[in-house]
Amino acid sequence: MFLHRIHLDPRCREARRDLSDPYQLHSTLCRVFSAPDNRCPEGEFLWRLEPETDPAGSPRILVQSKAMPNWAGVGVQGWLANADSAIDLKERLKLESLKVGQRFRFRLRANPCVTYDGKRLGLLQTDEQEAWLERKGKQHGFSLPQLAPFDFSEAPQKRIDVRISQEQMLRGKQHTGNGIRIYSVLYDGILIVTESDNFRTALENGIGHGKVMGLGLLSVIPIA
Repeated sequence: MFLHRIHLDPRCREARRDLSDPYQLHSTLCRVFSAPDNRCPEGEFLWRLEPETDPAGSPRILVQSKAMPNWAGVGVQGWLANADSAIDLKERLKLESLKVGQRFRFRLRANPCVTYDGKRLGLLQTDEQEAWLERKGKQHGFSLPQLAPFDFSEAPQKRIDVRISQEQMLRGKQHTGNGIRIYSVLYDGILIVTESDNFRTALENGIGHGKVMGLGLLSVIPIA
């Protein structure tokens, strides 16, 4: 499992198109991991558009993949401004020896939602978004530390210590012309491993819906 940090050149027309349409960006990345005219293997990679840019202002994208990419497969000159050396996550995170109680800083762009009457509805309230992440943590082998209460005069309201930002509706257009809309938020915080196998699976496969729109990638940094 490899992690790649790349920057796109906003002067490139195709790069600007991809940055404005997550579905198209996913399609472009598929060409990096599959031969021409071949279907990209399902679950081959996860990706996320980051809030940060490089010093030149080029947008940053994290890509996590099972195989090494062939960036020339994009087929567009100037699309890629630069790419950092790949990181072997199995080695860097010591995935084979994960232990209960380990702490990591994490980032996750995800689609907090509930299914009602066969439709997925985005959760817009902060407490709902936090509760969604707590449920996903229990499902995927991690917990989140509680936020210390500020007011001790009343029964404290339990809140997890997580920062939620960049709430937005992502829009894309499929090759058939059908539109895609999916609500997303960016989570940043600290997590604690509670089940090693489930946590490892979450790192490998992502969390939640909308992976084709750049959601679901759980990226972590160990805390000493």
